[in-house]
Amino acid sequence: MKLFVGNLPFSVTEDDLQNEFAAKGSVLSAKIITDRETGRPRGFGFVEMANVKDGQNAISELNGKEIDGRQIAVSEAKPQENRGGGRDNHRGGGRY
Repeated sequence: MKLFVGNLPFSVTEDDLQNEFAAKGSVLSAKIITDRETGRPRGFGFVEMANVKDGQNAISELNGKEIDGRQIAVSEAKPQENRGGGRDNHRGGGRY
């Protein structure tokens, strides 16, 4: 089960995230999303739990928990939307 984790303090590392969720069940992966240009954390990430039971336990136990002065938000991740913007969708008005 993939979980969205929001409102993360910028000081939290992927290892910190992994350890926090491992206390609630088996973690397959933990990823903090970073800004493409600066490489700095964007304040959210994703944790993949081994099964639905562990994921639901993590949501109920960690949603609203305070970490480094911020209350994190934990919920089931939604499928990523296709936002376009790829090369095939380019509709620029350049000159030929």
